[in-house]
Amino acid sequence: MPYSFLEYDSSLISDLKTFASSTASNKDIITTVSSILEEIRAGGDKAVFEKTKLYDHVSLTTAQLKVSTDELSSGFASLSDEELKALNDAQNNIFDFHQQSFPHDWTGTNSHGAEFGEKYYPIKRVGLYIPGGNVPLVSTVLMTVILAQVAKVPEIAVVTPPAADGTISPKLLGALQYLGINEVYKVGGAQAIGALAYGTNLIPSVDKIFGPGNAYVNEAKRQVFGTVGVDLLPGPSEVMVIADETANPEFVAAALLAQAEHGSGKEKVYFLFTEKYLFQQTMKELDVQAQKLSHKHSIVSLLKSGFKAVLVSDLDQIIEVANFIAPEHLELQVSENHLEILVENITTAGALLLGHFTATALGDFIAGPSHVLPTGRSSRFSSGLRVHDFLRRSSIIKYDQKAVIKAEEHISSFAKMERLDGHGASVNIRTKPCR
Repeated sequence: MPYSFLEYDSSLISDLKTFASSTASNKDIITTVSSILEEIRAGGDKAVFEKTKLYDHVSLTTAQLKVSTDELSSGFASLSDEELKALNDAQNNIFDFHQQSFPHDWTGTNSHGAEFGEKYYPIKRVGLYIPGGNVPLVSTVLMTVILAQVAKVPEIAVVTPPAADGTISPKLLGALQYLGINEVYKVGGAQAIGALAYGTNLIPSVDKIFGPGNAYVNEAKRQVFGTVGVDLLPGPSEVMVIADETANPEFVAAALLAQAEHGSGKEKVYFLFTEKYLFQQTMKELDVQAQKLSHKHSIVSLLKSGFKAVLVSDLDQIIEVANFIAPEHLELQVSENHLEILVENITTAGALLLGHFTATALGDFIAGPSHVLPTGRSSRFSSGLRVHDFLRRSSIIKYDQKAVIKAEEHISSFAKMERLDGHGASVNIRTKPCR
Protein backbone atom coordinates (compact mmCIF):
# COMPACT_ATOMS: atom_id res chain seq x y z
CA MET A 1 0.00 0.00 0.00
CA PRO A 2 1.45 3.46 -0.89
CA TYR A 3 2.03 5.83 2.03
CA SER A 4 2.76 9.54 2.03
CA PHE A 5 3.99 12.02 4.59
CA LEU A 6 3.71 15.71 5.32
CA GLU A 7 6.59 18.06 5.98
CA TYR A 8 6.39 20.55 8.80
CA ASP A 9 5.40 24.05 7.77
CA SER A 10 3.47 26.94 9.25
CA SER A 11 0.10 25.50 8.21
CA LEU A 12 0.61 22.02 9.67
CA ILE A 13 -1.11 22.62 13.01
CA SER A 14 -4.18 24.01 11.29
CA ASP A 15 -4.27 21.02 8.94
CA LEU A 16 -4.02 18.57 11.83
CA LYS A 17 -6.74 20.15 13.95
CA THR A 18 -9.72 18.69 12.10
CA PHE A 19 -8.05 15.30 11.77
CA ALA A 20 -7.15 15.10 15.47
CA SER A 21 -10.64 16.09 16.62
CA SER A 22 -12.66 14.05 14.13
CA THR A 23 -13.83 11.51 16.72
CA ALA A 24 -15.92 14.10 18.55
CA SER A 25 -19.64 13.42 18.69
CA ASN A 26 -21.65 14.62 15.71
CA LYS A 27 -25.25 15.83 15.80
CA ASP A 28 -26.68 12.45 14.78
CA ILE A 29 -24.87 10.69 17.63
CA ILE A 30 -25.96 13.35 20.12
CA THR A 31 -29.60 13.02 19.04
CA THR A 32 -29.57 9.22 19.02
CA VAL A 33 -27.96 9.00 22.46
CA SER A 34 -30.36 11.56 23.90
CA SER A 35 -33.30 9.48 22.67
CA ILE A 36 -31.85 6.24 24.09
CA LEU A 37 -31.22 7.81 27.48
CA GLU A 38 -34.72 9.23 27.68
CA GLU A 39 -36.20 5.82 26.84
CA ILE A 40 -34.07 4.16 29.53
CA ARG A 41 -35.08 6.79 32.07
CA ALA A 42 -38.77 6.32 31.28
CA GLY A 43 -38.89 2.63 30.44
CA GLY A 44 -36.32 1.07 32.74
CA ASP A 45 -35.58 -2.60 32.19
CA LYS A 46 -38.06 -2.92 29.32
CA ALA A 47 -36.16 -0.25 27.38
CA VAL A 48 -32.83 -1.88 28.24
CA PHE A 49 -34.00 -5.18 26.74
CA GLU A 50 -35.39 -3.44 23.64
CA LYS A 51 -32.14 -1.57 22.98
CA THR A 52 -30.07 -4.68 23.60
CA LYS A 53 -32.12 -6.55 21.02
CA LEU A 54 -31.84 -3.67 18.56
CA TYR A 55 -28.12 -2.99 18.85
CA ASP A 56 -26.61 -6.27 20.09
CA HIS A 57 -29.10 -8.54 18.29
CA VAL A 58 -29.89 -10.65 21.33
CA SER A 59 -33.10 -11.12 23.32
CA LEU A 60 -32.38 -11.48 27.01
CA THR A 61 -34.76 -12.48 29.77
CA THR A 62 -34.90 -10.93 33.22
CA ALA A 63 -32.97 -13.89 34.59
CA GLN A 64 -30.25 -13.56 31.95
CA LEU A 65 -29.45 -9.86 32.34
CA LYS A 66 -27.18 -10.36 35.33
CA VAL A 67 -24.27 -12.74 34.80
CA SER A 68 -24.78 -15.80 36.96
CA THR A 69 -22.37 -17.30 39.46
CA ASP A 70 -22.05 -20.34 37.21
CA GLU A 71 -21.07 -18.17 34.24
CA LEU A 72 -18.42 -16.41 36.29
CA SER A 73 -17.08 -19.71 37.62
CA SER A 74 -17.03 -21.21 34.13
CA GLY A 75 -15.12 -18.18 32.86
CA PHE A 76 -12.55 -18.56 35.60
CA ALA A 77 -12.19 -22.27 34.81
CA SER A 78 -11.42 -21.36 31.17
CA LEU A 79 -8.25 -19.54 32.18
CA SER A 80 -5.03 -21.47 31.61
CA ASP A 81 -2.15 -21.46 34.08
CA GLU A 82 -0.28 -19.07 31.78
CA GLU A 83 -3.26 -16.71 31.67
CA LEU A 84 -3.62 -16.77 35.44
CA LYS A 85 0.07 -15.94 35.80
CA ALA A 86 -0.38 -13.01 33.41
CA LEU A 87 -3.37 -11.73 35.41
CA ASN A 88 -1.37 -12.05 38.62
CA ASP A 89 1.62 -10.18 37.18
CA ALA A 90 -0.58 -7.36 35.95
CA GLN A 91 -2.55 -7.24 39.20
CA ASN A 92 0.59 -6.86 41.28
CA ASN A 93 1.99 -4.06 39.14
CA ILE A 94 -1.31 -2.17 38.89
CA PHE A 95 -1.92 -2.47 42.63
CA ASP A 96 1.61 -1.32 43.49
CA PHE A 97 1.49 1.65 41.14
CA HIS A 98 -1.83 2.98 42.40
CA GLN A 99 -1.09 2.24 46.04
CA GLN A 100 1.91 4.58 45.67
CA SER A 101 -0.34 7.43 44.57
CA PHE A 102 -3.04 6.91 47.21
CA PRO A 103 -3.75 10.31 48.82
CA HIS A 104 -3.64 10.55 52.59
CA ASP A 105 -5.69 12.57 55.04
CA TRP A 106 -3.81 15.49 56.57
CA THR A 107 -4.30 18.28 59.07
CA GLY A 108 -2.40 21.49 59.72
CA THR A 109 -2.75 24.95 61.22
CA ASN A 110 -3.57 28.14 59.32
CA SER A 111 -2.53 31.73 60.02
CA HIS A 112 -5.27 32.15 62.66
CA GLY A 113 -4.20 29.09 64.61
CA ALA A 114 -7.23 27.14 63.36
CA GLU A 115 -7.07 23.52 62.27
CA PHE A 116 -7.55 22.74 58.60
CA GLY A 117 -7.01 19.70 56.42
CA GLU A 118 -8.44 17.18 54.00
CA LYS A 119 -10.14 13.82 54.38
CA TYR A 120 -10.69 11.28 51.59
CA TYR A 121 -13.61 8.87 51.26
CA PRO A 122 -14.21 6.11 48.71
CA ILE A 123 -17.14 6.69 46.38
CA LYS A 124 -19.91 4.39 47.61
CA ARG A 125 -21.01 2.76 44.35
CA VAL A 126 -19.32 2.82 40.93
CA GLY A 127 -20.18 1.45 37.50
CA LEU A 128 -17.44 0.14 35.19
CA TYR A 129 -17.97 -0.11 31.43
CA ILE A 130 -15.88 -2.89 29.85
CA PRO A 131 -15.89 -3.04 26.03
CA GLY A 132 -16.60 -6.47 24.54
CA GLY A 133 -17.35 -7.71 21.05
CA ASN A 134 -14.56 -8.84 18.73
CA VAL A 135 -11.93 -7.41 21.09
CA PRO A 136 -13.00 -8.23 24.67
CA LEU A 137 -10.73 -6.00 26.72
CA VAL A 138 -9.75 -8.32 29.56
CA SER A 139 -7.02 -5.86 30.53
CA THR A 140 -9.60 -3.11 31.05
CA VAL A 141 -11.14 -5.22 33.80
CA LEU A 142 -7.88 -4.99 35.73
CA MET A 143 -7.22 -1.36 34.78
CA THR A 144 -10.51 -0.25 36.34
CA VAL A 145 -11.48 -2.79 39.01
CA ILE A 146 -8.12 -2.80 40.79
CA LEU A 147 -8.15 0.99 41.15
CA ALA A 148 -11.61 0.82 42.72
CA GLN A 149 -10.37 -1.88 45.07
CA VAL A 150 -7.29 0.12 46.08
CA ALA A 151 -9.67 2.99 46.89
CA LYS A 152 -11.83 0.54 48.91
CA VAL A 153 -15.00 1.28 46.94
CA PRO A 154 -17.65 -0.92 48.63
CA GLU A 155 -19.90 -1.54 45.58
CA ILE A 156 -18.59 -2.23 42.08
CA ALA A 157 -21.02 -2.94 39.22
CA VAL A 158 -19.77 -3.94 35.76
CA VAL A 159 -21.59 -3.64 32.43
CA THR A 160 -20.34 -5.21 29.21
CA PRO A 161 -22.13 -5.88 25.88
CA PRO A 162 -23.21 -9.46 25.12
CA ALA A 163 -22.52 -11.37 21.93
CA ALA A 164 -25.43 -12.28 19.63
CA ASP A 165 -25.83 -15.58 21.49
CA GLY A 166 -26.17 -13.79 24.82
CA THR A 167 -22.75 -14.77 26.15
CA ILE A 168 -19.83 -12.74 27.45
CA SER A 169 -16.22 -13.61 26.65
CA PRO A 170 -15.25 -16.34 29.15
CA LYS A 171 -11.78 -14.79 29.55
CA LEU A 172 -13.34 -11.47 30.50
CA LEU A 173 -15.63 -13.17 33.00
CA GLY A 174 -12.67 -15.15 34.29
CA ALA A 175 -10.78 -11.94 35.02
CA LEU A 176 -13.80 -10.53 36.87
CA GLN A 177 -14.10 -13.69 38.95
CA TYR A 178 -10.35 -13.61 39.60
CA LEU A 179 -10.75 -10.14 41.11
CA GLY A 180 -13.82 -11.11 43.12
CA ILE A 181 -16.41 -9.11 41.13
CA ASN A 182 -19.86 -10.69 41.08
CA GLU A 183 -22.20 -7.89 39.96
CA VAL A 184 -21.97 -8.01 36.17
CA TYR A 185 -24.67 -7.11 33.65
CA LYS A 186 -25.01 -8.07 29.98
CA VAL A 187 -25.67 -4.64 28.55
CA GLY A 188 -23.57 -2.27 26.48
CA GLY A 189 -23.74 0.98 24.55
CA ALA A 190 -25.58 4.13 25.59
CA GLN A 191 -28.31 1.99 27.17
CA ALA A 192 -25.78 0.62 29.68
CA ILE A 193 -24.72 4.13 30.66
CA GLY A 194 -28.36 5.15 31.03
CA ALA A 195 -29.12 2.16 33.24
CA LEU A 196 -26.15 2.91 35.50
CA ALA A 197 -27.04 6.60 35.71
CA TYR A 198 -30.80 6.40 36.25
CA GLY A 199 -31.16 2.91 37.68
CA THR A 200 -33.74 0.27 36.81
CA ASN A 201 -35.44 -2.44 38.83
CA LEU A 202 -32.68 -4.87 37.87
CA ILE A 203 -29.67 -2.51 37.70
CA PRO A 204 -29.32 -0.17 40.70
CA SER A 205 -27.94 3.27 39.88
CA VAL A 206 -24.34 4.20 40.66
CA ASP A 207 -22.61 7.36 41.83
CA LYS A 208 -19.92 7.49 39.15
CA ILE A 209 -19.24 5.75 35.82
CA PHE A 210 -15.82 4.69 34.53
CA GLY A 211 -14.34 3.00 31.49
CA PRO A 212 -13.62 3.42 27.77
CA GLY A 213 -16.18 3.08 25.00
CA ASN A 214 -17.19 4.05 21.49
CA ALA A 215 -18.62 7.40 20.40
CA TYR A 216 -22.12 6.47 21.65
CA VAL A 217 -20.85 5.40 25.08
CA ASN A 218 -18.80 8.58 25.44
CA GLU A 219 -21.69 10.78 24.36
CA ALA A 220 -23.94 9.01 26.85
CA LYS A 221 -21.40 9.66 29.61
CA ARG A 222 -21.28 13.29 28.57
CA GLN A 223 -25.06 13.61 28.74
CA VAL A 224 -25.55 11.89 32.12
CA PHE A 225 -22.79 13.88 33.81
CA GLY A 226 -24.39 15.77 36.66
CA THR A 227 -26.87 13.00 37.36
CA VAL A 228 -23.79 10.89 38.11
CA GLY A 229 -20.08 11.52 37.92
CA VAL A 230 -17.98 10.28 35.02
CA ASP A 231 -14.26 9.64 34.84
CA LEU A 232 -13.22 11.01 31.44
CA LEU A 233 -14.23 10.42 27.84
CA PRO A 234 -11.72 7.85 26.54
CA GLY A 235 -12.57 7.07 22.93
CA PRO A 236 -10.81 5.16 20.13
CA SER A 237 -7.14 4.46 20.75
CA GLU A 238 -4.39 6.86 19.67
CA VAL A 239 -0.62 6.56 19.41
CA MET A 240 2.09 8.97 18.37
CA VAL A 241 5.56 7.61 17.70
CA ILE A 242 8.44 10.08 17.60
CA ALA A 243 11.56 8.59 16.02
CA ASP A 244 15.04 9.99 15.42
CA GLU A 245 18.09 8.52 13.70
CA THR A 246 18.56 5.99 16.54
CA ALA A 247 15.16 4.38 16.01
CA ASN A 248 14.71 0.81 14.77
CA PRO A 249 12.22 0.77 11.84
CA GLU A 250 10.99 -2.68 12.94
CA PHE A 251 10.09 -1.34 16.37
CA VAL A 252 8.43 1.75 14.93
CA ALA A 253 6.31 -0.24 12.47
CA ALA A 254 5.23 -2.64 15.21
CA ALA A 255 4.17 0.28 17.40
CA LEU A 256 2.05 1.82 14.65
CA LEU A 257 0.39 -1.50 13.81
CA ALA A 258 -0.37 -2.35 17.43
CA GLN A 259 -2.59 0.67 17.95
CA ALA A 260 -4.21 0.34 14.51
CA GLU A 261 -5.58 -3.11 15.31
CA HIS A 262 -8.18 -2.14 17.93
CA GLY A 263 -10.85 -2.42 15.27
CA SER A 264 -13.25 0.50 15.65
CA GLY A 265 -11.94 2.18 12.51
CA LYS A 266 -11.69 5.48 14.41
CA GLU A 267 -8.20 5.03 15.85
CA LYS A 268 -5.53 7.69 15.22
CA VAL A 269 -1.92 6.80 14.39
CA TYR A 270 0.75 9.51 14.19
CA PHE A 271 4.37 9.11 13.12
CA LEU A 272 6.82 12.00 13.59
CA PHE A 273 10.31 11.36 12.26
CA THR A 274 13.47 13.39 11.86
CA GLU A 275 15.01 11.56 8.87
CA LYS A 276 13.32 10.86 5.54
CA TYR A 277 14.91 7.40 5.22
CA LEU A 278 13.18 6.39 8.48
CA PHE A 279 9.79 6.82 6.85
CA GLN A 280 10.73 4.71 3.84
CA GLN A 281 12.22 1.89 5.92
CA THR A 282 9.38 1.93 8.44
CA MET A 283 6.67 1.76 5.77
CA LYS A 284 8.35 -1.23 4.13
CA GLU A 285 8.54 -2.97 7.48
CA LEU A 286 4.93 -2.02 8.26
CA ASP A 287 3.66 -3.80 5.14
CA VAL A 288 5.67 -6.92 5.95
CA GLN A 289 4.50 -7.10 9.57
CA ALA A 290 0.85 -6.33 8.74
CA GLN A 291 0.58 -9.46 6.61
CA LYS A 292 1.29 -11.62 9.67
CA LEU A 293 -1.44 -10.12 11.87
CA SER A 294 -4.94 -11.54 12.33
CA HIS A 295 -6.56 -8.09 12.05
CA LYS A 296 -4.58 -7.09 8.94
CA HIS A 297 -7.64 -6.07 6.90
CA SER A 298 -8.95 -3.65 9.52
CA ILE A 299 -5.41 -2.38 10.10
CA VAL A 300 -4.87 -1.58 6.43
CA SER A 301 -8.26 0.12 6.29
CA LEU A 302 -7.43 2.24 9.34
CA LEU A 303 -4.06 3.28 7.96
CA LYS A 304 -5.79 4.68 4.88
CA SER A 305 -7.95 7.06 6.92
CA GLY A 306 -6.43 7.42 10.37
CA PHE A 307 -2.68 7.70 9.75
CA LYS A 308 -0.60 10.86 9.62
CA ALA A 309 3.17 10.87 9.09
CA VAL A 310 5.15 14.10 9.40
CA LEU A 311 8.81 14.84 8.70
CA VAL A 312 9.97 17.22 11.44
CA SER A 313 13.68 17.76 11.83
CA ASP A 314 13.62 20.42 14.55
CA LEU A 315 13.01 19.37 18.18
CA ASP A 316 11.08 22.54 19.02
CA GLN A 317 8.71 21.83 16.13
CA ILE A 318 8.31 18.21 17.27
CA ILE A 319 7.37 19.49 20.72
CA GLU A 320 4.89 21.95 19.21
CA VAL A 321 3.13 19.23 17.16
CA ALA A 322 3.06 16.71 20.00
CA ASN A 323 1.69 19.21 22.51
CA PHE A 324 -1.02 20.22 20.05
CA ILE A 325 -2.13 16.65 19.28
CA ALA A 326 -1.95 15.66 22.98
CA PRO A 327 -1.84 11.96 22.07
CA GLU A 328 -3.22 9.22 24.27
CA HIS A 329 0.02 7.20 23.98
CA LEU A 330 3.35 8.79 23.10
CA GLU A 331 6.26 6.47 22.23
CA LEU A 332 9.60 8.26 22.25
CA GLN A 333 11.93 6.08 20.19
CA VAL A 334 14.81 8.55 20.35
CA SER A 335 18.30 8.97 21.75
CA GLU A 336 18.83 9.59 25.46
CA ASN A 337 19.72 13.24 24.81
CA HIS A 338 16.55 13.83 22.82
CA LEU A 339 14.53 11.82 25.35
CA GLU A 340 15.42 14.16 28.19
CA ILE A 341 14.41 17.24 26.20
CA LEU A 342 11.13 15.77 24.94
CA VAL A 343 10.01 14.46 28.34
CA GLU A 344 10.65 17.85 29.87
CA ASN A 345 8.78 19.81 27.20
CA ILE A 346 5.94 17.60 25.89
CA THR A 347 3.38 18.19 28.61
CA THR A 348 0.07 16.98 27.17
CA ALA A 349 0.44 13.23 26.48
CA GLY A 350 -1.79 10.76 28.28
CA ALA A 351 1.06 8.28 28.77
CA LEU A 352 4.75 8.60 27.95
CA LEU A 353 6.52 5.42 26.76
CA LEU A 354 10.22 6.13 27.04
CA GLY A 355 12.98 4.61 24.94
CA HIS A 356 13.25 2.06 22.16
CA PHE A 357 12.08 -0.94 24.20
CA THR A 358 8.97 0.51 25.88
CA ALA A 359 6.10 -0.67 23.69
CA THR A 360 2.67 0.85 24.33
CA ALA A 361 1.36 -2.70 24.83
CA LEU A 362 3.36 -2.89 28.07
CA GLY A 363 1.24 -0.04 29.41
CA ASP A 364 -1.91 -1.50 27.87
CA PHE A 365 -1.52 -4.80 29.71
CA ILE A 366 0.84 -5.11 32.65
CA ALA A 367 3.19 -2.22 33.49
CA GLY A 368 1.05 -0.65 36.23
CA PRO A 369 -0.58 2.69 35.25
CA SER A 370 -4.17 2.40 34.03
CA HIS A 371 -4.59 2.29 30.26
CA VAL A 372 -7.84 4.26 30.53
CA LEU A 373 -6.51 7.53 29.09
CA PRO A 374 -7.93 10.71 27.55
CA THR A 375 -8.21 10.86 23.76
CA GLY A 376 -9.27 13.36 21.08
CA ARG A 377 -6.90 16.07 22.37
CA SER A 378 -8.49 15.97 25.83
CA SER A 379 -5.08 15.20 27.38
CA ARG A 380 -4.59 18.97 27.18
CA PHE A 381 -6.79 19.31 30.27
CA SER A 382 -7.31 15.85 31.77
CA SER A 383 -5.25 12.88 32.91
CA GLY A 384 -5.47 9.12 32.78
CA LEU A 385 -7.51 7.15 35.29
CA ARG A 386 -6.01 6.98 38.78
CA VAL A 387 -7.06 5.99 42.27
CA HIS A 388 -8.00 9.62 43.10
CA ASP A 389 -10.90 9.29 40.66
CA PHE A 390 -12.52 6.66 42.89
CA LEU A 391 -12.32 8.88 45.95
CA ARG A 392 -13.95 12.11 46.96
CA ARG A 393 -12.39 14.73 49.20
CA SER A 394 -13.83 16.83 51.98
CA SER A 395 -11.99 19.83 53.39
CA ILE A 396 -11.95 20.25 57.17
CA ILE A 397 -11.91 23.50 59.16
CA LYS A 398 -11.99 23.79 62.98
CA TYR A 399 -11.77 27.16 64.77
CA ASP A 400 -11.78 27.85 68.49
CA GLN A 401 -12.75 31.28 69.84
CA LYS A 402 -9.16 32.48 69.97
CA ALA A 403 -8.71 31.72 66.27
CA VAL A 404 -12.05 33.36 65.39
CA ILE A 405 -11.01 36.56 67.18
CA LYS A 406 -7.79 36.62 65.14
CA ALA A 407 -9.77 36.25 61.89
CA GLU A 408 -12.62 38.65 62.72
CA GLU A 409 -11.13 41.84 61.27
CA HIS A 410 -10.58 40.27 57.85
CA ILE A 411 -13.96 38.56 57.84
CA SER A 412 -15.59 41.95 58.45
CA SER A 413 -13.68 43.38 55.46
CA PHE A 414 -14.89 40.63 53.15
CA ALA A 415 -18.46 40.97 54.45
CA LYS A 416 -18.43 44.69 53.63
CA MET A 417 -16.89 44.19 50.17
CA GLU A 418 -19.50 41.58 49.26
CA ARG A 419 -22.38 43.34 51.07
CA LEU A 420 -23.13 40.25 53.10
CA ASP A 421 -23.56 41.62 56.60
CA GLY A 422 -25.08 38.34 57.81
CA HIS A 423 -21.81 36.60 57.04
CA GLY A 424 -19.93 39.14 59.13
CA ALA A 425 -22.42 38.95 61.97
CA SER A 426 -22.16 35.15 62.11
CA VAL A 427 -18.48 35.55 62.97
CA ASN A 428 -18.76 38.69 65.15
CA ILE A 429 -21.22 36.98 67.48
CA ARG A 430 -18.69 34.21 68.17
CA THR A 431 -16.07 36.66 69.47
CA LYS A 432 -18.20 37.84 72.36
CA PRO A 433 -18.18 36.19 75.79
CA CYS A 434 -20.53 33.23 75.92
CA ARG A 435 -23.68 33.67 78.05
